[in-house]
Amino acid sequence: MEYAENGDMFDKITQMKKSNKYFNEDEIWSIIYELLHGLYAIHQLNINHRDIKSANIFITKDNNIKLGDLNVSKVAHNGLLYTQTGTP
Repeated sequence: MEYAENGDMFDKITQMKKSNKYFNEDEIWSIIYELLHGLYAIHQLNINHRDIKSANIFITKDNNIKLGDLNVSKVAHNGLLYTQTGTP
């Protein structure tokens, strides 16, 4: 488990709203790009996240995006989804 020094996206959005600031377009595209790469990586392992929200998108000290909280994720076997602890 990695520690995300800069918190999560929910906290960042809340801070931005309080200070009346906005994300710039390059920052938004960077976040989307990294998030989609993370989703692609877990989908290659036949894992579906099922709980993507701003509170589960973590930001490292280098402002890298990490997708976390896979507690309700499902693993696909033969086209069906199963919890991570259960296998067919």
